[in-house]
Amino acid sequence: MSDAVALRKQLKIKSGSAKRLYKEHKLYQKEEEDLKRKLDKYIADNAEDWDINNTRRMMEESGKMIADSAERLGSVMQELRDLLVSAERNPELSQDEVVLKAQETLEEVSI
Repeated sequence: MSDAVALRKQLKIKSGSAKRLYKEHKLYQKEEEDLKRKLDKYIADNAEDWDINNTRRMMEESGKMIADSAERLGSVMQELRDLLVSAERNPELSQDEVVLKAQETLEEVSI
């Protein structure tokens, strides 16, 4: 397998991973926001202690998952950047569709 083919394959893999992890990270953030609203409602309604404590525990878990997904996303983003630098140096891949899509993914996920 040539270097260009291997690089193209890795770009596809890392781009897909970056998109998936970005989506996962956003879902955990939304979950935490929803749980915060739910907790505020429980507190305002003087709900049972179990409900309040359980919601707090779930919020803590969401917070841990947000941090974990952000760390994993950062790693994949760095690997994708490194691959893009390598691809841009390769004359065969300079204007390849896979490279362009990987650059778009990098920009989209870096927001």
